[in-house]
Amino acid sequence: MKKLFLATAIAGVLGFSNLNAQTKDVAMTGSKVDIGAEFAFPTGNSSDSYDFGYGGSLQFQTPIANKLNFTATAGYLNFKGKDIALVGNTTLKVADYGAVPLKVGARYFLAENFYAGGELGAAIGTSSGSETAFIYTPHIGIEFPVADKSTIDLSARYEAWSGNSKAPSRFVGLRLAYNFGL
Repeated sequence: MKKLFLATAIAGVLGFSNLNAQTKDVAMTGSKVDIGAEFAFPTGNSSDSYDFGYGGSLQFQTPIANKLNFTATAGYLNFKGKDIALVGNTTLKVADYGAVPLKVGARYFLAENFYAGGELGAAIGTSSGSETAFIYTPHIGIEFPVADKSTIDLSARYEAWSGNSKAPSRFVGLRLAYNFGL
């Protein structure tokens, strides 16, 4: 009987400490601001005109429910235009394309540091004659705690832009960021 009581007590302490560690996980608690590097790889018809994109972003996130965070993101992306071969030996250089994406959304932590989410917003073109595009993007990612209230955030997303004929319409994006807890 003493062994059963001792085993139950130890299991209870271990279970409570595990629960306590999960509720204090830096990735899922508290408001954060991060700065990140962005990389974009055009897909579909967009890959005919653009090689790749790169840029940076700032993101704010704050908890709104258990395991659910609100996100707001602003940044800059620049897509490098390709040289397109035309009839004969001539080529056409597609101009680089720049945009300021502004997005809001949510991320839900599926496991301790692993999340899935989505964002909606607008990409404001910075190139001459460009228009504003509507953005939607599902994403997945993981946050690695590195210090008290700080994490490294690594995510992948599929992003689509519609309503701007000059902009790349679809791409796979990768983001590496450092979160500062507030």
